[in-house]
Amino acid sequence: MRLDPADPAFSHDPYPYYARLREQGSAARVELANGTHAWLVTGYEPGRAVLADPRFSNVPPQRAGRPKPNSPARRARACLARHMLNTDAPDHTRLRRLTTAAFAPRRVDALRPRIDRLATGLIAGLADRLSAGETVDLVDAFAFPLPILVISEVLGVPEADRADLREWTYRVGSPADALPKGAVDEAWVRLHAYVSLLIVEKRRTPGEDLFSVLIDDSAEDALDDGELLAMAFLLLFAGYETTMNLLASASLLLLTHPGELTAAQRHPDTHWAAVVEETLRYDSPLEGATWRRATRTVHLGGGAVIPAGDSVLVVLAAANRDPQHFPQPDEFRPSRYLAATDAQRPAPHVAFGHGPHFCVGSRLARLEATTALPLLFDALPDLRLAADPTQLPYRPGLLVRGPRTLPVSISR
Repeated sequence: MRLDPADPAFSHDPYPYYARLREQGSAARVELANGTHAWLVTGYEPGRAVLADPRFSNVPPQRAGRPKPNSPARRARACLARHMLNTDAPDHTRLRRLTTAAFAPRRVDALRPRIDRLATGLIAGLADRLSAGETVDLVDAFAFPLPILVISEVLGVPEADRADLREWTYRVGSPADALPKGAVDEAWVRLHAYVSLLIVEKRRTPGEDLFSVLIDDSAEDALDDGELLAMAFLLLFAGYETTMNLLASASLLLLTHPGELTAAQRHPDTHWAAVVEETLRYDSPLEGATWRRATRTVHLGGGAVIPAGDSVLVVLAAANRDPQHFPQPDEFRPSRYLAATDAQRPAPHVAFGHGPHFCVGSRLARLEATTALPLLFDALPDLRLAADPTQLPYRPGLLVRGPRTLPVSISR
């Protein structure tokens, strides 16, 4: 089966395609739009198995063919090649250990008051624009800036620099055709220069933030400069990408399922958490895990044999709609996470992955969503979708998922 991740129809609703792949067994070999082939794993059990199997490596293969011309933007992008999602044990174990403590429950939960204040400020600005009769993009005005501001707080980015950081990050995360020529490359260069200077500054005057902790070179397993740059980019992008898509998708689902919104507002202590979990399952903000490569021939079960060297992608969004583990998987039903007994509760979703590469920021993403969504809908009870939901454009590709824009207005 041929797959074009850039096809707008596929981006908007890839689930029927994934369901057909799931019927083929544990894994299906597909032809991608660029002419290459890869194995997609769309079932829940096979997906968890691959994510925990050391025979599948996260280290990208060496690029073949003629090298591309060198440039400052290309060098900046190359920093990402050393981040911990592109490593295996023992390197991955060392890099992950350095970040796990910073995302410990106590430290994450202590951010709640600050998240509350940041979200309240954004909502106030949003409310002013809506009251003036504007139609506002909820992604641009709320779902994107909130996690950028929060992860800046975690990393220790000075407040005076956060507007620039937000702009550069927006550019590098946007499709190239959505911006003026050269804007993405310029943003990469500026980000690289800024993070390099931030490393120097944090070494000179360290604080209590995560970046200062990572820069501490007194530890036996301290990061070198290249690893620091890679870690900074990873935490920055991972810190906003998942939460941005989670906030945008949850808002869209609540605007199109008013009964679920009413239930959450009537029972805030239990239902908001259920809304967030069901959004993570129903419309996973990470569509796929990072690409993996089989280091040897793997018999995955169900007749699927993956040759050594082949690329494999576990599609988290598809695994979370596996009907063998989630009854009525194509229905948005937060109540499934309110079951009274363990026997009634659904299987744990894999929106944050599984195994050694399980997302270290999952608790922070949940905290941001369960804090910000009630504030948004309580402050704006007349908020409504200002576009046909079937026509909303989605992020292209196989790794992240969420609406690119979410126009909203208020009822008058």
